[in-house]
Amino acid sequence: MRKQNQTLRLLVAITGASGALYAQRLLDNLDAGAHEIHVVLSHYASQVIAEELPGGLRLSEGVQKHGLKSMNTPFASGSNPPDAMVVIPCTMGTLGRIAHGYSADVLLRAADVVLKERKKLILVPRETPLNLIHVKNFELLLLAGATLIPANPSFYSGARTVTELADTVVARVLDHIGVPNKLAPRWAEEKE
Repeated sequence: MRKQNQTLRLLVAITGASGALYAQRLLDNLDAGAHEIHVVLSHYASQVIAEELPGGLRLSEGVQKHGLKSMNTPFASGSNPPDAMVVIPCTMGTLGRIAHGYSADVLLRAADVVLKERKKLILVPRETPLNLIHVKNFELLLLAGATLIPANPSFYSGARTVTELADTVVARVLDHIGVPNKLAPRWAEEKE
């Protein structure tokens, strides 16, 4: 079991699915002073970020950003995997390539490394409706040990803004990484 104050090596991968706010809120709630945080963007992620985050992606001091084509990143090898990797938001194309071991770039290779080294791989798919191929890829990833947290916000939180609604998904991601948070109320939690 992980100790409460243990430093984690975390990789946040952002793809071209709509929902860049989820990635931003995750990064906003990870402390680069307490954890080693790496970021990698898919080819199309930058275009979606430009559309959805008018100020661009904000990275805290200490967060390390890596190029998609560089295989010289530490997490591209099984000898140096991150403790956890989160693909947020995750396109169905990225999800399918990960499910089938297609490691054409550092994002896909890192996911492959995380799975083979039995570390935490969390995928936050943002797609609707789903087709049978998507569902079969979900099944393959679950069998391989990945965690799927669809970007389905909870409405019992009483969220008043889009950001607060996005935080209900981000809170679940942080829970599964093992990072304590108070982003969203828990079900049946007494209100103060």
